[in-house]
Amino acid sequence: MSLRSPVITVMIKAAKKAAGRLRRDFGEVENLQVSRKGPADFVSTADITAEKTIREELAYARPDFGFLMEESGSTPAKNGEVRRWIVDPLDGTTNFLHGLPHFAISIGLEERGQIVSALVYDPIKDELFTAERGAGAYLNDRRLRVSSRERLDEALFGTGIPFKGIPGHAQFLTELEAVMAVSSGVRRWGTASLDLAYVAAGRLDGYWERGLNPWDVAAGVLLVREAGGLVTEIGGGSHRVESNSVLAVTPRLQDPLDRLLIKARPGQAKRA
Repeated sequence: MSLRSPVITVMIKAAKKAAGRLRRDFGEVENLQVSRKGPADFVSTADITAEKTIREELAYARPDFGFLMEESGSTPAKNGEVRRWIVDPLDGTTNFLHGLPHFAISIGLEERGQIVSALVYDPIKDELFTAERGAGAYLNDRRLRVSSRERLDEALFGTGIPFKGIPGHAQFLTELEAVMAVSSGVRRWGTASLDLAYVAAGRLDGYWERGLNPWDVAAGVLLVREAGGLVTEIGGGSHRVESNSVLAVTPRLQDPLDRLLIKARPGQAKRA
């Protein structure tokens, strides 16, 4: 059983308070007010309400911490504090708005450019993924480890497909075709934080995606690392909070999957 730190306890309280309202709104999804933000990118009253709830709870418990939030943007820390919360109050908004029960709340705590605490909460399945740097990753109170699979033909991978209006469809399709040809399968769930949590839990053997924002992956990256997985940019670069791509995978599959993705990209040379 994990011993939850005060910071993780604060994160859980904020997430679960917001989750109660999300579950109620999900039950009446047809009545939600929805506005368009951009191509295939929606914001609902549920997003905004959840973010407000999480922000209030976190600010009350840690008033000097800064924020980076999907809807309301960046707020600097106060009084010399070096930590900030990185929050996606509703990851998987499109799923939510279409009545698909696969979405999550994601909260990461960043300190000097490193994620040190993480939470991903699936309100529908009541699955709570948490991690702290150096202390392991957990699903509820069960310690997580990435899968032990070593062969691409046995592996199941997750990914994200570029939305309408976002460049990269042709390049993505070459990657997808390459991975499908050698793997056990590819899944596209539409919720990056849960894809990463599933890699940490051994449900997926790896996950790759481009065009991401910090709030999409901040918490999930720490979950994978603390569960024994490897996280880099696609192409092998060190993954940072501001990185635009992510490759999260079990250690034995990291190099073969990365080489496959690089080889599939037009104009990109194969690494030596």
